[in-house]
Amino acid sequence: MALDDDILILSSVKLFQGFTQEQLRLLAFGAETTVLQADHKLYREDDVADSAYIVVSGLITLYRELGGERVPIGTAGPGTMLSELALIADTNRLTSASAAVDSEVIRLSRKMFHRILEEYPEIAVLL
Repeated sequence: MALDDDILILSSVKLFQGFTQEQLRLLAFGAETTVLQADHKLYREDDVADSAYIVVSGLITLYRELGGERVPIGTAGPGTMLSELALIADTNRLTSASAAVDSEVIRLSRKMFHRILEEYPEIAVLL
């Protein structure tokens, strides 16, 4: 995906709506795009959460595993941010997530996000 496409997607996420084009560009430049095939696991419940994900296309199923069974929690479609708390705090995943259909996500790491906050401390006020 092109950098401009990533910037457009990031600008549509509520958390980033107060960001400037330059700040969005830096976010997009540090982001990783991943294509997931249907049924591919994005992350597991209780794993260390060091990044957030934005669904670009497709559908992500959120669930918990109880007694070996998947208990659906919900779904996330394009424009939805998953695990946003991981951008600012040490935490674990509250659910598992997998692609319900072929999907594409953007991964934003906490480390990269903190570097942007250090460079642009005024962003912290927006959060």
